Amino acid sequence: MVIADLHSALPAVLAGLRAPLPADGDSVNAPTQPRELRVVYVMTDGGALPLPYSRTVAALQEAGLLAGTVSVGQAWGGDLEAVSIHNGLLAARYVLDADVIVVAQGPGNLGTDTPWGFSGVACGDAVNAVAALDGRPVACLRVSEADGRARHRGISHHSLTAYGRVALAAADVVVPCLEGAFGRQVAEQAAALFAPRRQGATHRRVDVSVAGLHEALVTVERDTGARLNTMGRGLEQDPAAFLAAAAAGRYAARLARDLPDA
Repeated sequence: MVIADLHSALPAVLAGLRAPLPADGDSVNAPTQPRELRVVYVMTDGGALPLPYSRTVAALQEAGLLAGTVSVGQAWGGDLEAVSIHNGLLAARYVLDADVIVVAQGPGNLGTDTPWGFSGVACGDAVNAVAALDGRPVACLRVSEADGRARHRGISHHSLTAYGRVALAAADVVVPCLEGAFGRQVAEQAAALFAPRRQGATHRRVDVSVAGLHEALVTVERDTGARLNTMGRGLEQDPAAFLAAAAAGRYAARLARDLPDA
């Protein structure tokens, strides 16, 4: 189950799920692509409440990339509606027969420029819910190399707080293998998430290659019409934001197909 902060991560996670799996850590030559996975989107109520408000979801469902949707909490309008994240996850798995579940809030985001006052803290709650139901939580990091706000450059403080402080259960935290100085910055920031914690289990670090993911992102945007856009920036303006989400999708595809780690 892939957990992401922003609604804009959804098409990028799906791109990663559908991307050719590298034969090794760097190569994308002659990959074998097994059967398509059934992917269900669980929309939490941190952003917009009506799921039909999302043109992204409509485009992804029409293109066949999403097998179904579940709206939870105060959100509404999914193929199924659930009272809590817990029974929303159960509905996605056992009613809609999901191989992979993607959890993220609806369009929009609420934040108060404070360490705790943002809707993305729900990512930590989702990790706990997945673990309580004996699922495998895969944490998608919110990453940006173009955000003008220092607290969101590299790994956003939202991810560091939600996964580092709110999530008490252990998750597989996907760290994208980005190039250059920025990639080193992300790797260094991520290290804080894997130190032993006074409260909560220690997360598992998963470094995932981004080889071939840019092409997969371009393909999903072109073929579905679901525009890649986060905080007003597209793929070319902030590629790391989408590569990080796609890397989480790539790793989830490996788990769903019981393949070795990326």
